[in-house]
Amino acid sequence: MKKIWGIIFVLLFSATLFAQTGKVSESLVFESEKVSYPVEYSIYLPPGYQTSQRSYPVLYLLHGYSDDETGWIQFGEVNSIADRGIASGDFSPCIIVMPDGKVSWYINSYDGNDPWEDMFIEEFIPFIESEYRIRRNKEFRAVAGLSMGGNGALLLSMRNPEMFSSCVAMSAGTFTDEEILSNDAYDRYFGNIYGPKPKNGEVTDYWKSYSPLHLLDSVEKEKLKSIRFYIDCGDDDFLYKGNSALHVKMRDLGIPHEYRVRNGGHQWSYWRTGLFDGLKFISEKFRR
Repeated sequence: MKKIWGIIFVLLFSATLFAQTGKVSESLVFESEKVSYPVEYSIYLPPGYQTSQRSYPVLYLLHGYSDDETGWIQFGEVNSIADRGIASGDFSPCIIVMPDGKVSWYINSYDGNDPWEDMFIEEFIPFIESEYRIRRNKEFRAVAGLSMGGNGALLLSMRNPEMFSSCVAMSAGTFTDEEILSNDAYDRYFGNIYGPKPKNGEVTDYWKSYSPLHLLDSVEKEKLKSIRFYIDCGDDDFLYKGNSALHVKMRDLGIPHEYRVRNGGHQWSYWRTGLFDGLKFISEKFRR
């Protein structure tokens, strides 16, 4: 009996030791014709990618303000979380692409000098999906992010509903009009992207064109309903107002979504613990 248990232990230990892991490549470069700088990105290729010929679903995972394309790997441990979820069968093997969004808020700047959204939709996604074995249908493409990237995931999916099947927004940098109008630091964080701070007591049309709260009014409801939304914001997060307002408005408009409030604040420990469920949610659309 001891011999049998010894063999079982060795087999289990070996399976753990030699469990497949995905491959991570950091700070690769895409040369864009739309923006004036090289676009860096990191990528996670799931276990089996190197040895198979299959094509995979893809997740575009966006970082937060002042971070870069390495943040989700260095601090978010996305590759370890993805490896664990794929090994357990909780979510499908997929390619995860992490572009550097700088502090663009993932939009086209109001002055036209940094058309980040156009670059991403018209150049970057086609490049990635031709460079790697990716299934190019909407149902196999998702977008997610944290903070600035959470807001980016929302606005990119809402403005391009034909592109994405799922959107996961964690601690999204989504603000109510009242917050923007009373924001003393507006010029520091938004001025060169969204334009000068409104002075007439109303946000600008340009702000509205990229605000998830306003996009809920301007985008056709059936198109919004074609996207699966997952919103997650901690009970101690300073961004609670915009996320709560988004949930309430989506409920009132009948836009299906999942809304989570967990214990925690605006920090990596919160996003690491939430990413697993976010990936699991995305995979529900990737599977049939």
